Amino acid sequence: GYHCPLPVAREWTRILDDKGWSVPAWPVEYGGTGWSTEQLVIFRRELMLVHAPRLMNQGVIMLGPVLIEFGTEEQKKAFLPRIRRGDDWWAQGYSEPNAGSDLASLKTRAVSDGDHYIINGTKIWTTDAHLCNKIFCLVRTNDEGKRQAGISFLVFDLDLPGIEIRPIFTFGGEHEFNQVFFSDVRVPKSALVGGENEGWTVAKFLLVGERAYSYAVFAHDYLNRIRSFLNQQDPGHEPLMRDSALRAKLADIEIELASLDAMEQNTLALMKQGRGAASALTSVSKIHGTALQQRVTELAVEVMGLYALPQQPRLVEHGSFKELIGVPSANTAVSVAQYFGDRCITVAGGTTEVQKNIIATRVLGL
Repeated sequence: GYHCPLPVAREWTRILDDKGWSVPAWPVEYGGTGWSTEQLVIFRRELMLVHAPRLMNQGVIMLGPVLIEFGTEEQKKAFLPRIRRGDDWWAQGYSEPNAGSDLASLKTRAVSDGDHYIINGTKIWTTDAHLCNKIFCLVRTNDEGKRQAGISFLVFDLDLPGIEIRPIFTFGGEHEFNQVFFSDVRVPKSALVGGENEGWTVAKFLLVGERAYSYAVFAHDYLNRIRSFLNQQDPGHEPLMRDSALRAKLADIEIELASLDAMEQNTLALMKQGRGAASALTSVSKIHGTALQQRVTELAVEVMGLYALPQQPRLVEHGSFKELIGVPSANTAVSVAQYFGDRCITVAGGTTEVQKNIIATRVLGL
């Protein structure tokens, strides 16, 4: 599931939905499973163990819970079933060139014009916008008072006139991010989620859920791939797994991963009581989870050496090579591209420094 084309992701979502499993953490009345925290953790782990397609649909993870909490009945009926079935794929329009960690300084503006808003501005680091058909977006609707008080939350189509999507290629050669430009884009006011100028409350609710994202699942998957590589018998050489120093490094990470598992399970349990109860703990989980994921990919590149280079699925997809180069397990191991990609996870969704400030103020009272 590392490089899952959108058609495959849509089909897999429909297969899960037919079983009632596409949105397991949602409330039962909106298609959720009603599973316990332990069942949700087991489900995630089982999907990882069989290398099922990874569904990074931000509609499921981020927007769905927002609509359930703040959306009108019309919005819920219009969007939630299509998210659940994979009919709509959503991008997140939060960060701007001069508004990242200081998100409240965003400049993208929505001006009232009768029954519509006219939007001008730009969003950056917009994950998979080139694959999505819709976007949820923070816009400025008022300049008076505190900056947070003039922000609204809109949901709308990405094929509206005046929208341009430009790719941003990562250092690892991947096209995941984009910059989205809005030029006199007309959006109906029915796209407003929550009240006008109340988008900051919606945004904070969403970010708590984003930070509760499971990093342990990815770390387990990466470790399994590393073990497979280390156990590979290269002609004339012993398996690298016999190296005691490498085994010690694996053991250290496995201990940290066990603590992350417990922390994420506790976070999920608190989320069921309400996102306010879990707010600070999600910051702790994000700090721990993102740092550990980086350690795992660092170890992968260290032990794989040149075999971390060949995993470029797009070369195969485009016909440049008939098969990937290297030992067989390199095809399913962790690549340099993933190593580079994970350098930014301590920034995305709120930097580690921001998370520490949240813990300092909300938990320690500093």
